[in-house]
Amino acid sequence: MTVVSRFRPRRGRNVELLLVIAATAIVLLAYVNVGVATHGEVPSSLLVLGGGFLGLALAFHLVLRWKASYADPIILPIATLLNGLGLVMIHRLDIAQGRSIGDGMALRQLMWSGLSVALAIAAILVMRDHRVLRRYTFTAGLVGFLLLLLPLMPLIGTDKYGSRIWISLGPFSFQPGEIAKIVLAVFFAGYFVQARDALSVAGRRVLGLTLPRGRDLGPILVAWVLSVGVLVLERDLGSSLLFFGLFVALLYIATERTSWIVIGLGLFAAGAYAAYLMFSHVQVRVLLWLDTFSPEALAKSDQLAKGLMGMAAGGMVGTGLGRGRPDLTYFAESDFIVPSFGEELGMAGLFAILLLYVLLVERGLRTAIGARDGFGKLLAAGLAFSVALQCFVVVGGVTRVIPLTGLTMPFLSQGGSSLLANWVIVALLLRISDHARRPLPDPGRPSPIGDARTEVVRL
Repeated sequence: MTVVSRFRPRRGRNVELLLVIAATAIVLLAYVNVGVATHGEVPSSLLVLGGGFLGLALAFHLVLRWKASYADPIILPIATLLNGLGLVMIHRLDIAQGRSIGDGMALRQLMWSGLSVALAIAAILVMRDHRVLRRYTFTAGLVGFLLLLLPLMPLIGTDKYGSRIWISLGPFSFQPGEIAKIVLAVFFAGYFVQARDALSVAGRRVLGLTLPRGRDLGPILVAWVLSVGVLVLERDLGSSLLFFGLFVALLYIATERTSWIVIGLGLFAAGAYAAYLMFSHVQVRVLLWLDTFSPEALAKSDQLAKGLMGMAAGGMVGTGLGRGRPDLTYFAESDFIVPSFGEELGMAGLFAILLLYVLLVERGLRTAIGARDGFGKLLAAGLAFSVALQCFVVVGGVTRVIPLTGLTMPFLSQGGSSLLANWVIVALLLRISDHARRPLPDPGRPSPIGDARTEVVRL
């Protein structure tokens, strides 16, 4: 006899509401702090900007109450707080560089935030079940690789700072790689659900590792060639590392074979070394990484050195919001926004921000564990890992753990394409978590999100 539990887990929407209000309060307090520190008064735009920001977060919360009532209650407050802190720092840099609110980067970032939240809400409303994405596995793969190739197209592709990862359409510029990481995560998840049995077949044992069969190496070799192609043609080490790392991580999760990790790391190391020998800009970044304060490195760029000195000036507790000089570092609002926070909030404040990312990734992985279908497990894990890997690449680059790559910090950095992509990731994680936490319906009663049958997976 089959017994169906009638236990109903807590939805957590009231907890989410309180956390969203608390996150907004922290953002507004930081905004007031910047105004008092720089102009000696509370900003006159506090109520307008604060009300607009709170309205965006509450609108998303109400949609979750309506359409995804069992979604994880922690993800939205974390994304709201990170997005708001990024807006505050960009506004603070506008003040340092003499830009008014109407002409500054913060207003554009706020508009991009509104558009990004609206797109995330639309994703929640339109996509009632994440499993529908599995139908478009190979379409997503084709779209993802086309997006990666867009910057190479004549007329629309543009070179910026040594890399060709942008497209320009009139006055607007966009980084298609940010969207590509989402559709490629859909492709990888759908592909590995279908092919994981073949990829898990044991092969020969070499040096204690069970290597896959030769014919099963095809997918990882194709991904390696494509990632190296991105690195060679677009001269973008960061995106190449992100896409290939996402592929290898999902491959490992699907097959539970350590040999795939070893092979993947070996292939990427070989590709990176070849790029170092072939491209001068990669050699410059390695020089800045290994010998940042040498005369040769400073003659090339003192950006990394200034970022490190800014964080050192912040010490443990920072100079205080609005009281440092993060504007002395180039691209302090985008590539180097982490040192900007490190200078004014100190090591303690920066660790608190990094802890928010850890919590966001943890909730994504928890969603993956709770998902009832293999595709949902892999997709949630891939999206969470993409955020984790991007944070590692950015923070590792500005702290000299790895060479600089030029990626942006999710939610914090200035840039519309990055915000759009990361809010869509939030929407997908919320939709998957709603399906994972929603109790199964009673026998004979239809599920509100479609077929409630579970898929038995080995992940």
